[in-house]
This record gives sequence, C-alpha cells and structure tokens, in this order.
Amino acid sequence: MKARYALTLVVALVLSIAALPAGAQPAQTPAERAREIATALAKDPLYIDPAYQSGLPQALRTPVKEKAAALGYPVYTIILPLLPSDVFQGKERNVLTLVIDALRKPGLYVVFDGGGRFPYYEANDVPQLDPKKLSPARTHALDDTGYDAGPTEVAARFYELLAGPVLPTATRKTTSKEGGIPFRRDGESSDGTSALDIVLAVVLALLILLALVIGLRRRSPAGRKAFTIPPHVAATVAAERRRRLTKETTAELTRLGSDLAALPTVAGEGLRHQQLALDAHDAAGRVLDASRDLVDVVGAMVLLDRGRQEYAAAQAVAAGRKAVDVQPLCAFNPLHGRAVGQLTRVEADGNTLELPLCGDCKRALKNKTAPASLPGDDGPYWHGDDLWARTFFGAITDDLPAAVSRGDYRS
Repeated sequence: MKARYALTLVVALVLSIAALPAGAQPAQTPAERAREIATALAKDPLYIDPAYQSGLPQALRTPVKEKAAALGYPVYTIILPLLPSDVFQGKERNVLTLVIDALRKPGLYVVFDGGGRFPYYEANDVPQLDPKKLSPARTHALDDTGYDAGPTEVAARFYELLAGPVLPTATRKTTSKEGGIPFRRDGESSDGTSALDIVLAVVLALLILLALVIGLRRRSPAGRKAFTIPPHVAATVAAERRRRLTKETTAELTRLGSDLAALPTVAGEGLRHQQLALDAHDAAGRVLDASRDLVDVVGAMVLLDRGRQEYAAAQAVAAGRKAVDVQPLCAFNPLHGRAVGQLTRVEADGNTLELPLCGDCKRALKNKTAPASLPGDDGPYWHGDDLWARTFFGAITDDLPAAVSRGDYRS
C-alpha cells in the first residue's frame, strides 16, 4: 500500500510539472511565495502544495491535524516540492524563515520536501514546547514509520510523540551557545541531529568495534596494529562536515539579511552598529560564494557571528537599552564555540599574542599539549598564510570585514 501511495505522489508531481508551459519560470519572489503559503496556513494549519493534493487524500491528512491539535499549541505543517531552481533555492531553511516572517504567529513550523519523509522544523515563540522533545521525537518518528512512509504519516507520528514524555536522545546534538550562530545539522532546523549524522556515527562506531575485535583476537602484541580510520572514510566525513556547515552558514546568511532589512531606522551609535552588521553580512556572502575549503566556510561563519552581534547592538540602541557584550568565538577553532574568561597569553617563536580561547583550548595550553585547532592544508589552519591565519579569524584585528572587501582573504 505504501508503495502505491509513493507512486501516486510521484505521478502527481510529474503531471503537475508536465502541465507547466515550456520554459515557464516562477513569477513570484521568495517573499511573495511565502506570503501565499502563510495566507493558506492562516486558514488551514496543514498546507499541501497543489502538486501533492491528489496524492494526499483526506484520510491521510486527518491524523496530522488531529495529532497537531492535541498538542495545545499552534502547529503549521507545510508539504511542498523543493528544487534548487525554485524560489526557495530548494532549501527548507528558507521556507521556514520566510513563512514564519510572513505569518508572524507563534507556533511549531514543520516543512517536508515534497513526498519525502524528513521533517525540518522551527519553534517560534512557543514557551510551552519543551525543546528537548523535538530531536528525539523526530528521530523516533522516522524510526517508527519506516523508510517508505509518506510525510503525513511521519508528521502524525512526530506530533503524537511530542504529546508524550521526553524520549531518550538518539545522538549528540551540536548547537552554538547563546548569542551565536545556531549551527544546525541537516534534517533539522532548531535542534537535534540529522539522519545522515546518525549513519556516519554508526559507521564510525562499527569501524571502531571491528578494530577492537580484531585486536582482542590477536594473541601476539607485536602483531597488533593501531586502529586508524581509512583515508576514504575520513575524506567522506570531512566532505560531509564542510557541506553541512556550508548549508548552516548559508541559512544564517539569509536569516541575518532578513533581520537587517526589518531593523527600524536608527541614528547615531545605533546606525554605526547597523552599518558594521551590514559590512560583516556582505563580507560573509563574498567569502561563502568563493569558499574553497572548510577554513573559508568557517571564516564566513565568524563574519556572520560578528554581524549578528552588531545587529543585536543596533537593536538594543534602537530600544534604548545597553548593548550586551558577547565573547568572541575561539581563535584556535571557532567551531568550539565561544571563548571563556580573559584573553589567553600565547607565546611562540619569540612572539606573544593574546587570544580568545574556549575552555578546552585553555586547558590544553596549560597542560602544554596541542589544542584541537581547526585543520588546514598543512597542520593547524594558522600554519597557512591567508587572512584567517594572519588574524586568527579576526581575533587580532577589528578590520576583518574591510579586509575581506579588499580581497585579502584570497591571498
């Protein structure tokens, strides 16, 4: 039955595409399309794109609405086809950001890419929703419904699990600390891990287990070999890490741009912060478009984090509040999160620097061991000669966005 259901969805999508005039291009802007969806959601919290109307009869929609209504807070479910050529650039994050901005209502927003089964979500001002439930409920819903389930079946199970007690978390989640960029993994929007993360974790766990079993079965200590991750597996993990971070940083670029566009008119000190935020946003976009490796993507992430802090300062000034100082990201590896405490004095080769470092990097230096620095082409990234290495991702300069605008990051 599920196979017939999936086939119906595919046929419906193919027929809807075939019905378009040859060479037709979307006439709507992303904001206009988002407003169209928001208008529909205001009338019915389950939005299904016309391409999938025939493949999702009322019998499949009713459980979604009933389970969502039982939660006691607004839930908006969106099912639509997403392609790189569409107005949302094929990104669920863009759908969520723009629809939430258009509807301007609190609630849990969940989007499915067409007939797929992987829900992306964003909680918007829902204090009664326990965020600890989101990621485990999503993971268990996917496990419970099976690979051939449709979006409505997964959504209904997802909402049913959210109504129950907190489920055990399947895998570790990675988010930034307060005030920073919300680093989200694929398959999620506000919290939790993705299906691909789980697969990678399982693969690595099996490799480690295999190495331990082989090691235990070898009687001769001389015949034992240290476990190492095969180069092709390491390369796959590194490529996925960069792809994931690129997607997350692109989402923040879109989000910060929307926030800056909606910022009320400010003057004086507020205007200065607003301009600094715009400069950092522009520089991040330049770096992301021309990124060549993970270090460049992290550079764009750092610029966006700086832009986000300047935007928060402009907001505070506009509201008559004092801007809150936020610690910068760790200079040795911005992916570690924010620095802690005072600047750390670092001495090497006769040079002395004062850098913002996270707790782990501080402890490594104190114990005279190498910190887990972001890797570059030849050892730690700061062994290079590019802008990121020369400035420790802007930790020793206030001119990082301007340097990017001059093209220094390409050297």
